[in-house]
Amino acid sequence: MVEILFGDSESGSMKVAKCKNAVEKRTGEVIWIPGSSDEVICLGFLLDVGDIKEPVDSTYRKKLLDSVFHHDFCGDSYCKELKRLESFLREGQAVRIWYSDAPYSRCGYYFVSHFLKEYENPVSVVKLPEYRIKKNTITIYHNWGNMPAEEFSYFLQYEQTVSQTERRRNEILWSELTKDNSPLRAVVNGEVIGVAEDFYDFLIWRQLSGQPVKEARLIGSLLGKFPISISDWWYATRIETLIQQGRIKVVEDSESECCYGRVIARAD
Repeated sequence: MVEILFGDSESGSMKVAKCKNAVEKRTGEVIWIPGSSDEVICLGFLLDVGDIKEPVDSTYRKKLLDSVFHHDFCGDSYCKELKRLESFLREGQAVRIWYSDAPYSRCGYYFVSHFLKEYENPVSVVKLPEYRIKKNTITIYHNWGNMPAEEFSYFLQYEQTVSQTERRRNEILWSELTKDNSPLRAVVNGEVIGVAEDFYDFLIWRQLSGQPVKEARLIGSLLGKFPISISDWWYATRIETLIQQGRIKVVEDSESECCYGRVIARAD
């Protein structure tokens, strides 16, 4: 069984979960998901951001990913993962997709559905529930990225086979998003839609006042207060745009090349 996920953190945890040496620390109970960690595919193309008419293996997408993750060849690694997936599909392997309502994950799911249209391999999905109740504790989930490796097997009870009708529906949804090709995609009322690049700016304005604050602290507060699976890179990009527009002022520049060290405030 091939496991497909859409982020490095969640894929790394799945590799541990799918390792036969994984045991529960407190009880010693074996908690692995059957198979090998080699069967885990990470397609972290971040398709909720940017031009999606460009192929995922395009120079455009690779440069965008390298910019997000601050190192070269990140885009190349995901393209290699896509090639590995193709090899598994040609072998007739079944596919299990782990997705959530995070925009990057939903977009990834629709993309993969479109990618699989030429294949007849069995496909199932495990969608992350909104929450889980354990004894007297309610755990709220936003994406698979923070899921401990030892908990993945619990969610296999939510696995569902994807029918041909559902696969076709997802293909159409991806085609519609590609045709729209907005600079950003968001989940609104349960649906993925294309939105303007300033869609999340109101969150920045909620947290930024006339009182100077380090950009890193502002972005950290945005990530903590609004856990909507938007990356620090996107907030930093929007802040830079607002600075260029004169709506945010730089009170003190950063001593390093990293802009996160700047002190900023509202310009008005």
